[in-house]
Amino acid sequence: MRFVIQRVSYASVEVEGKIIGKIQKGFLVFIGVSQNDTQAIADKMIRKLIGMRIFADQDGKTNLSLEDVSGELLLISQFTLYADCKKGNRPSFLKAGAPDFAEQMYEYIISACKKQVSNVQTGSFGAEMKISLLNDGPFTILLDSDEIC
Repeated sequence: MRFVIQRVSYASVEVEGKIIGKIQKGFLVFIGVSQNDTQAIADKMIRKLIGMRIFADQDGKTNLSLEDVSGELLLISQFTLYADCKKGNRPSFLKAGAPDFAEQMYEYIISACKKQVSNVQTGSFGAEMKISLLNDGPFTILLDSDEIC
């Protein structure tokens, strides 16, 4: 499982010309699911995400978590995080989870996050989405379950 986390001042997702999710201060999270992922892996990734201390405290040090700043989440499914570009110029996506499985994992992650964060917004699984954001920092972090689980 891979999460690309962007600390944002604002983010939104649009499908077919309509904004379906938007947040203010918080994390925009792109979520990639592989076929080997499990709910246990998702739980570890979510704990790391929610506990990540990358907001500035009163001294300007990155020491505050999402909860500390009443931050919000925008969760976007993105199978392209498992692109394999080793051969040629056209990426292979064989390492990405099958759509049905990936959607189940995405919905599980959304549900688990909603238990801990007051405002969780989402994209639309499998849809063509337009993402707008104001990256705060910029601050972008990659969490890969192969490295943290």
